[in-house]
This record gives sequence, structure tokens and C-alpha cells, in this order.
Amino acid sequence: MATDTRQTRHAVIAIMVSVAALSLGDALIKATSLSLPLWQIYILRSALVLPVLWGALCVRGTGRPVSVFWVALRSGLLIAMWLSYYSALPFMPLSAAAAAYYTAPVLITVLTAALSRRWPARRVLGAIFLGFAGVVLILRPDTSGFELATLLPLLAAFLYACAMVLTAHMCRDDDPFTLALALNIGFIIAGIGLGLFAGTAGSFALGPWHSVDASLIAIVAALALSILVGSVGAAFAYQNGPPATIAAFDYTYLVFSLIWGVLFFGEWPAALALAGIAMIAAAGFLSLPSARPKGP
Repeated sequence: MATDTRQTRHAVIAIMVSVAALSLGDALIKATSLSLPLWQIYILRSALVLPVLWGALCVRGTGRPVSVFWVALRSGLLIAMWLSYYSALPFMPLSAAAAAYYTAPVLITVLTAALSRRWPARRVLGAIFLGFAGVVLILRPDTSGFELATLLPLLAAFLYACAMVLTAHMCRDDDPFTLALALNIGFIIAGIGLGLFAGTAGSFALGPWHSVDASLIAIVAALALSILVGSVGAAFAYQNGPPATIAAFDYTYLVFSLIWGVLFFGEWPAALALAGIAMIAAAGFLSLPSARPKGP
């Protein structure tokens, strides 16, 4: 019991570090007004990450995935997830897209229950829905009107949930650095594929290639560090912790986003947003397994 509890705590720390890094990368893009198209970001960012991951695997003496098929499928799901989410942003408010995307932890719980044919404890279920309620308080999405594009963040949430459940059940024995390496190889392949259709001015996904200078390389390097920490951390977390518990702490992405908003842009959260942060924190602690031993 003590070992399982310690392992879960390490997984919780990993997912929080992961979402902190990923949210910081998003804030950096906004703060620097980065105008690179998505496919170029995929290629440049992962090109910087690959040597680091390869070196780490050489030092660790690992590298070959246990199952090439499941690792490749996981990478494909995550790449499609990011493409779906970013493709929706030109057509809907960011708050609405983020609120829809953060149905992923609920979907993770449902998928995990379906695979195991057993629902998690009521306490964990309550934590998931409490966290989601906190998300709604923070984002307060505008529900007026409807466009087909509003389904894309929901698709992204489903793809992310599938990828994380797959990580927990089929890629559990793979080195997290191997999973991250496969993901970034997939990013480069996807970037090249999208680049074949690039040239549409003003398109975030298919815009033309931008020239790269020293300052831009520094920004991309920071984004590469973000995806490195985020991809390894998320893989480790879902491999070593209960998916429903880790999903509850996945909500802290929004907490970190609010922190970066204050630091970079002076955007102080309103009272409802602060209440949402408190609900997300409570959901995380509520989802933690009890370390109290059973018996007298």
C-alpha cells in the first residue's frame, strides 16, 4: 500500500510538472506573438527535442518500444488531438474551446471504467466532476450560437482521453523517453505532411514557411523544452498512477495558465476564477488514494 501511494504521488507530481511546462509554452507563444504556422512549429520544435531524447535513451540503455503498434497509435492520437484543437481556435473563443477540451478527464474516467468494467470510487468520480465544475467557473464559456467547429475541441478531448488510457493499459512498460521520442518523430512526419499542402496565407495550420532568425530559434528552443518536459511527464504520470486520479490533476493546466496570465500579461483572475481554482485544488486532493493502512 505504501509503495502504491508513493508511486501515485510521484505520478501526480509528474503530471503537474507536465501541464505547467505545456501551459508555459502556450503562454510563451502568446507573449512573443509567434506567427509560425503549426506545421513549421511541429518540425522545428521536434527537431530540437529528438537529439536530447535519443541521448537520454542511450544513457538509460533503453529505447525499443515493447509494442511498435501501440506506441505509434498513441503518437497518432496525440498529434491528431493537437491538430483538432488548434484548428478550432480560428472559429470559436479560446475559453469555449478550452472548456470543451477539458471534458477529457471525465472521458478518461469513462473509458477506464469501460475497459476495466468497474467504476472508480465515488470519491474519485466526485473529484473529476468537481474539477470540471471549477473549469466552467474559470472559463465561463459563451454558449450562444453553434458552429460545426465547436465539435473539434470535443474531438480533441476524446483523442487525448484515448491516448492516455492507451498509455496506462498498453504502453505501461515502455520507457517514457521512448514514448516521447516516438511522439516527436510523429510530429515531424505530420509537419512534413501538412507542409506539402502549405501556402495558405493567414492559416495557422497551413501557412507558408517563415524565415528563421536567432531570436526565433531561441523561442522555438523554449517551446522544445516545454514539449520535452510535457511529453515525458505525461507519459510517466499515466503509466504510474491511476488514470482517474491523474486526470483530476490534469485540470491544473488551467491553474498554471492563470498564473502565467498574471506574470506575463497582468491578467488577474476574477472572484469566480479564484473559486474555480479552489475547486480544482480540492478535486486533486480528493482524488488521492488514502495512505491509511487497513485493519486494526
